[in-house]
Amino acid sequence: MIKQFVYKIYSKPKVANLGRLINLHGMLYNHCIALHKRYYKLTGKHLNQFELMQHIAKLKDRKGFEWIGLMGSQSVQDVIKRIEKGYALFFSENKKAKAIGKKSRIRPPTFRKIDKYRSFTLTQAGWKLVQDNILCVDGRTYKFALSCPIEGKMAQPLKRAARPRRATFKTVTPKVPLGIKRDAVGDFWVAFACEVEAKTPIAKTGQTAGIDFGLKTFLAFSDGSEVESPQFFRQGSKEIAKANRKVSRSVKGSGNRKKAVKALARVHRDITRRREDWQWKEARKIVERFDIVWIEDLNLRGMKALWGRKVSDLAFYSFTLKLDYLLKSNEKQFGKRDRFLASSKTHFDCGYVNHDLKLSDRVWICNQCGELVQRDHNAALMIEHGRAMSCPPSVGGGVEIV
Repeated sequence: MIKQFVYKIYSKPKVANLGRLINLHGMLYNHCIALHKRYYKLTGKHLNQFELMQHIAKLKDRKGFEWIGLMGSQSVQDVIKRIEKGYALFFSENKKAKAIGKKSRIRPPTFRKIDKYRSFTLTQAGWKLVQDNILCVDGRTYKFALSCPIEGKMAQPLKRAARPRRATFKTVTPKVPLGIKRDAVGDFWVAFACEVEAKTPIAKTGQTAGIDFGLKTFLAFSDGSEVESPQFFRQGSKEIAKANRKVSRSVKGSGNRKKAVKALARVHRDITRRREDWQWKEARKIVERFDIVWIEDLNLRGMKALWGRKVSDLAFYSFTLKLDYLLKSNEKQFGKRDRFLASSKTHFDCGYVNHDLKLSDRVWICNQCGELVQRDHNAALMIEHGRAMSCPPSVGGGVEIV
């Protein structure tokens, strides 16, 4: 399996060279976008990525385009591939939208501000690991914080032969996007994608769970347990407001404004990190408890339109991705129920459907059997089994194992 190890590059004056490299890739990205638009305007067709690669290879020898030669050939190709992926997604989504008579929400790739271009990718060439925590890129060495050892088998031997050969490096790349990355704060990060052996999976318990996602209770399990969300964005709202005020009071283009913008980005990064750490820990707790986990396929975009920032703060989609990864990597199952399964309105025990149920009704009484129904727990039971106990199997809606 492929595993990424992400490390922070120490902030020193020479890391400005990495910033200049990223800016060059941003310039190339915008130039390729302009070529795509010009080609489509002249021919009405999409520019092939391989023709574009050949054109860029010749272009770097022309006067005024010498800066293209300062970048590695493989990182240049990666920029073109990124644009091609964006167009491929745009064409596929546009085709699907036309088939159902709707307008696609996906836009084609467009120009970016160079100072907001984030990363570039290195593959087999253009980099070398000089020591365990020293990386050589474009002839310059950069030291990074080796917070944890790199696992795997070493493809590129270190200079000191006495060092153990641990990792097989496939590429130098951070999480998303791939490559040497510069975040909004201005820090630089590098990640090694290594081929490692799969670890011993977590012991199976034989338990199955249905999980209901809610705004007040983050997760409600079919066994009656619940998990409350810390709502990290809400906790840091005062810090964000204070940092925003500093930005708004600063003069545009001044050095103080740049510092204020970085301070604001640092607050947002801290909130994101705390949320990510909490989600990974909660997801692992679920994997340790259950072998099969069911969730509901929610329309999160529609929920954001109704409840806005609170849904984004909970980050349920991000949590499901982590849960899916951990379950599959430990040889366990992850499933989704149809979003049109009336999990909250249908009483799990008798199958009665309460069409008058409101979002504010956390507890309701079943008119058929007279039982007191706890909304979240009942929904989790419905999600686990896919239907009410007294309903025939065809009532439960679609089931998708992912």
